[in-house]
Amino acid sequence: MNKSTGRVTLPSEQNFLNETKELMERWGADALRDSDGTKLDDEIKQLDAKIYTTYFVARGNNEFAEQHPEETQQLYLMSQFNTAKDKSLEIDFLKGYFEDQIKPDYIHNPKEWWEVINRTTGDVVDPANWEVKQETNQVIINQAEPWHEYTVSFLAYMIWDPTHMYNHITNNWGDKPHDIPFDARQPFSNQFMKDYLENWLKENPDTDVVRFTTFFYHFTLIFDNLGKEKFVDWFGYGASVSVAALEAFAQEKGYRLRPEDIVDRGYYNSSFRVPTKAYLDYIDFIQQFVAKEVKELVSLVHDQDKEAMMFLGDNWIGTEPYGEYFKETGIDAVVGSVGDGTTLRLISDIPHVSYTEGRFLPYFFPDTFYEGNNPAIEANENWLAARRALMRSPLDRIGYGGYLSLAYKFPEFVDYVEKVTDEFRDIYDTIKGVKPYTGLNVAVLNAWGKIRTWQTHMVAHGKWYKQAYSYHGITEALSGMAVDVSFISFDDIINNGVPEEVDVIINAGDAGTSFSGGEHWKNEKVTATLREWVYNGGGLIGVGEPSAIHHQGRYFQLANVLGVDKELGYSLSTNKYFTEEADSHFITEDVSTFNFGEGMKNVYALSEDTDIIVHTEDGVHLSSTTFGEGRGVYIAGIPYSYENTRLLLRAIYYSAGKEEQWKIWQSSNLNCEVHAYPSINKYAIINNSNVEQVTDVYDGNGNKSTITLQPSEIKWEEEQHEG
Repeated sequence: MNKSTGRVTLPSEQNFLNETKELMERWGADALRDSDGTKLDDEIKQLDAKIYTTYFVARGNNEFAEQHPEETQQLYLMSQFNTAKDKSLEIDFLKGYFEDQIKPDYIHNPKEWWEVINRTTGDVVDPANWEVKQETNQVIINQAEPWHEYTVSFLAYMIWDPTHMYNHITNNWGDKPHDIPFDARQPFSNQFMKDYLENWLKENPDTDVVRFTTFFYHFTLIFDNLGKEKFVDWFGYGASVSVAALEAFAQEKGYRLRPEDIVDRGYYNSSFRVPTKAYLDYIDFIQQFVAKEVKELVSLVHDQDKEAMMFLGDNWIGTEPYGEYFKETGIDAVVGSVGDGTTLRLISDIPHVSYTEGRFLPYFFPDTFYEGNNPAIEANENWLAARRALMRSPLDRIGYGGYLSLAYKFPEFVDYVEKVTDEFRDIYDTIKGVKPYTGLNVAVLNAWGKIRTWQTHMVAHGKWYKQAYSYHGITEALSGMAVDVSFISFDDIINNGVPEEVDVIINAGDAGTSFSGGEHWKNEKVTATLREWVYNGGGLIGVGEPSAIHHQGRYFQLANVLGVDKELGYSLSTNKYFTEEADSHFITEDVSTFNFGEGMKNVYALSEDTDIIVHTEDGVHLSSTTFGEGRGVYIAGIPYSYENTRLLLRAIYYSAGKEEQWKIWQSSNLNCEVHAYPSINKYAIINNSNVEQVTDVYDGNGNKSTITLQPSEIKWEEEQHEG
């Protein structure tokens, strides 16, 4: 592979000029950036590279924030559940919260903006029956029902930005002042943000790219009394709430939100919750406001002939890159953290920008770069996971973040990144703008649809969760598959039916969650439309508890399409006779080990027409059935692995009835994949593992050849056309 340069962004810092020049040359970097907690020397800024400068719109100016405490960002929080033992109940509503991060809002009347709820009955307690003791941060309920539980939903000011707090604690910044976030919706803050940016742009002529990190509202991140994360939702709109916002919402939408619409019984409208109309209205309201304000800031940047880049994280709430208003912002580029293939596609597929950039892991922080640890291992895992997705939808740039001086101390890591950057540029130069071969079109159906493209089953960005990994494996597998992927909602089905180009629909998740669908499955238009579509030849794959809600004698509302249902304990008196596994099946033809993750118990076959592929004493884990001209496939769970990627891909081909097309641009070895680019007559065989692999490769005509690949190798071949 020839040494190449460009398309790589390097973090740097003060007093690190010579080392920066060395790594720029080795990694082929053409851009330099600072990070939260670092600055670039003037000498570094004069190097032959684009200069990215991190810019915080709504924090980092404490002098202003302290002059306008009433414009500090706000959020609704809920107290712990408290049990009344008699008619009087005292609730310490801050108990369990980190008081360095928040303080109650006593500027606005609690009787108007707070809410006390009897959680045993769900009734709102009359404000006349409770009072606030400001000096002790307590709510006193005077007419409580003994042995009922109560909560307080209260407005608070967020007096320490969550990301700054995390970085402060992680890097032991000691007595460094806490960044106070201020609110773009407030008059003084709104004007200050624009005036400050305008002056800053003039004072920073060496900056080429303003890296907004990000704009106004942080995703919901609340810490507990020990300074540890208490609640984190990477999609949460909790920190966008204010009295001003609530009043503007009521004027625009024609009704007023309750505190309960935001705290949501303590679930805070996490993305796993089926969103209510009120919450969807609120998201839409915030997005419109944010897009309008972002556009003004971006225009100021463009007026100074600089680029505006958005970091997809931190204060990204309201920018929703797959939302309706993002295109109106005028943002030039988006950069985000790449933790796997899913997060890469989340960034690389973003529309309406000139280029996308991925910040690869690990972050150059002391929690990874410490004596005795080998960060090259994590870098290798991260690259191999992301590379699959890169072959389908390449980023325009890659980079890293943190303290470059830390990374420099690890020669093996430096060597590995040099290989990664060269390989990235080779891939990009070969396939950027070239449509890869696509065998089938797959749609993921959930309550969010397009707005959460590549964002299903995420809690905190890119992190593993016990209750989610068995489903997150679906998007991770899809991210590097030779299929086109779209994300559709139940409203899409109701209003427009199934898109004509879709071959297979996947519905996956635990019952009641937004990703399975919850109450949406009671809508007769949804179930009838999907039954008709499958009957006429479509393919449906259900994972976990698909179409699940107990209704009219069914739990899986599409049980007749999937050929299975789940026993809830209501029909134990009805015998389930069908447990015999099929001798063989297309779906498992080259998969010998099965991992269904957390799995699902008590799923049973409806009749002998269901082909049971994997069955244990816990029930059906993998099955298929025909429904008219179409097919349904049930899978208990799909954690990400090479075996499960193959199993899911086979299930997609089988449910679509396209088994005869399987041996087109295909690898016989689970550890390898083939990516073809017919318009340039090239294809790539990639080894996703760290050991040598031998595989049969089937080209676009189904012809077979045998190839040996070195650990993690990519081998490019010219497509041979039959004469």
